[in-house]
Amino acid sequence: MGAKKRGTKASDVARDDSEKAEKLLNSSDEQVAAAEAEAAPAELESVSEGRFEQMVSETLDTVGGKMLFKMRIDGEPGGEHVAAAAVGEGDDQHFLILSMPLEGGELQVEEAAESANPVAKIAASYAGIAEKLDDAA
Repeated sequence: MGAKKRGTKASDVARDDSEKAEKLLNSSDEQVAAAEAEAAPAELESVSEGRFEQMVSETLDTVGGKMLFKMRIDGEPGGEHVAAAAVGEGDDQHFLILSMPLEGGELQVEEAAESANPVAKIAASYAGIAEKLDDAA
């Protein structure tokens, strides 16, 4: 994940945030599997926006992450729910993209910097705008 190290304290924070992001990337499958087992019968069912948001929030809660935004993207074939999230703060902040097909399936978690999803390109910009709006309020 390559967070920049700036002194002992910053490197500890960077390592902690990297570990949190790694934990999210590694643990989300287990959490999603448990949530899907509760919510879905043997065959896939479409996933509502509310259910997708709940799954993302539960996953992010495990690592102290924050959902920045979510959207539904319709397309051929099918479509997907997509959310952008932030883990960490300042220079050590990581942006994640969480997605799931509209028809259901696994929650995919990937770093925005490595994602081919077009939504990944706006995650950091959105976080910056939201921060400025919070500061102005």
